[in-house]
Amino acid sequence: MDRALVVCDSEKGTQFFKNFLKENGIIDIVVAENGPLALRRLTEYDFDVCIINGPIQGMTGEQLSIDIAEKNICQVILFIKAELIEEITEKVENYGVITVSKPINKQMFWSALKLAKVVQTRITMAHKESEKLEQKLEDMKLISRAKILLVEHVGISEQDAHKYIEKTAMDSRQSRGDVAREIIKKYT
Repeated sequence: MDRALVVCDSEKGTQFFKNFLKENGIIDIVVAENGPLALRRLTEYDFDVCIINGPIQGMTGEQLSIDIAEKNICQVILFIKAELIEEITEKVENYGVITVSKPINKQMFWSALKLAKVVQTRITMAHKESEKLEQKLEDMKLISRAKILLVEHVGISEQDAHKYIEKTAMDSRQSRGDVAREIIKKYT
């Protein structure tokens, strides 16, 4: 984990979170004093973890944690009063938000941070795999379109068009998607 967003509206709390994160190897820390500022920071930077110290602006932090978890790939840890832990956890757990009760126990915080790191690693891996699959699907669409163009403009069969794209890709040391892009550019 490299970058953290701390959402806390008290100076003392902010300093505690910053110190704890630095002690645990996270030195790139951005602070937001309220929900709207936190959401703005999330559009400006990519974060690995977001720490929300509820209540924030008189609210538990529940809705902010859900908004962040739904729209970003960073892991969210929500600190809330002990008497609200069960109620809030029930509402946010389906969004992948980790809840920790206050007063803050450093061991619990450390455990939550380690869990967040593990989950964030898994999310990042899944996100990269998803991007690879999306690229592969896009390339397949381009290759199909290029084959159709070759059939129409060159007068070869679809099987020969497929072989042509593969051979050209191998000979030119390009991906089949890049070869397909060149064919599409040439015939459209």
